Amino acid sequence: MRLLSTIATCNSHGQDSSYFLGWQEYEKNPYDELHNPKGIIQMGLAENQLSFDLLESWLAKNPDVAGFKRDGKSIFRELALFQDYHGLPSFKKALVDFMSEIRGNKVTFDPNHIVLTAGATSANETLMFCLAEQGDAFLLPTPYYPGFDRDLKWRTGAEIVPIQCTSSNNFQITEPALKQAYEEARKRNLRVKGVLVTNPSNPLGTTMSRSELNLLVDFIKEKSDTHLISDEIYSGTVFSSPGFVSVMEILKERNDTDEIWNRVHVVYSLSKDLGLPGFRVGAIYSENDTVVAAATKMSSFGLVSSQTQYLLSAMLGDKKFTRNYIVENQKRLKRRQRMMVSGLQKAGISCLESNAGLFCWVDMRHLLHSNTFEAEMELWKKIVYQVGLNISPGSSCHCTEPGWFRVCFANMSEETLALAMKRLKNFVVESTCTQRSALFNGTSKRKSLTKWVFRLSSRDHREQEER
Repeated sequence: MRLLSTIATCNSHGQDSSYFLGWQEYEKNPYDELHNPKGIIQMGLAENQLSFDLLESWLAKNPDVAGFKRDGKSIFRELALFQDYHGLPSFKKALVDFMSEIRGNKVTFDPNHIVLTAGATSANETLMFCLAEQGDAFLLPTPYYPGFDRDLKWRTGAEIVPIQCTSSNNFQITEPALKQAYEEARKRNLRVKGVLVTNPSNPLGTTMSRSELNLLVDFIKEKSDTHLISDEIYSGTVFSSPGFVSVMEILKERNDTDEIWNRVHVVYSLSKDLGLPGFRVGAIYSENDTVVAAATKMSSFGLVSSQTQYLLSAMLGDKKFTRNYIVENQKRLKRRQRMMVSGLQKAGISCLESNAGLFCWVDMRHLLHSNTFEAEMELWKKIVYQVGLNISPGSSCHCTEPGWFRVCFANMSEETLALAMKRLKNFVVESTCTQRSALFNGTSKRKSLTKWVFRLSSRDHREQEER
């Protein structure tokens, strides 16, 4: 008889992924400009630290909100008491308005159809519990966020079947790849319950095209028992064209039946757009009343605190602030992304052209000694231990091609990013010199061997003549 449960003792959490192992190495030797200047720089964490000053400025101008006061009177006791899992109406209204504003007010959201969760991690897992039975599968386009192996599978028992995307078309979803993934699931005797995408993509840093979104809606329309989950937690980070198109906008344009609307669900969070992962604010939006009711009950296991809701309802309700924040934050992201791309180019490294997110999808295939994932891991270890940069290897994102890496740029100062690019450039120069030296030595040895063989054969020929 087992002492502990299967879930407590299984190894399906994904903690042994190189994505998380890199974090562990960083925590052992974190870079600090003064106290540990040779430490590892964290470039594997997708945090937005570029606009904290805007948030801090708002808090300074609104001390009553931060002090849990309303009209000058303390509401601490009111907020400290039990709140039910439906959430504060004022916050839900402010949140859906903010979501609409990010989408250019092209779509609106009904606050009665939103479920508050403790971050997007909780939102995605809750949807798995609502939509799939243990052993059912969701199709995910590769590369995808490594944490999904934990968020979607670990406690729910659901399975992930990859939609294999490649660099030949910038990793866009194609109809053949989608059908192939579906058939692969069928071969494995898995019932496909839907498709989950991140839009904008993590780790690509790109927005999905209308054709891709229509392809996915067509797919679930054809497969009447499937759902589409669109994780749109990076929707406010789009800093250049093409602009962001939400799946909700596609549904509105198509004018599909309610039956289709009931099988499309959106995940959102304030962790990326507002840079508040520590506040643990996530949300599920669905037009499906049954999903909303079930997810609301499940949210009891991961509520957003009343104090957090009160503070953010006031902040997001300040339309002048939100308008300025969205524009300025996107400007800062664009400037920082350009700095990263420029630094990579100086190191002789290119990346996928991106228009969103807090990272670049970096192409280091030319630095591999062979076109294998073993070579990718060797390169990753050198970059972590020798260069002192924690980046995420493409294999941790289930990329089908060795040599791609996700590199974050918004969780550090400009000075730290410049240092990281300098370290990387030095590494590439040294690696190139080493490769050339090895090639030269190998060529020289072959030439020497050829001369030695030639002399030996000439001597043998003379000896044969003398005989």
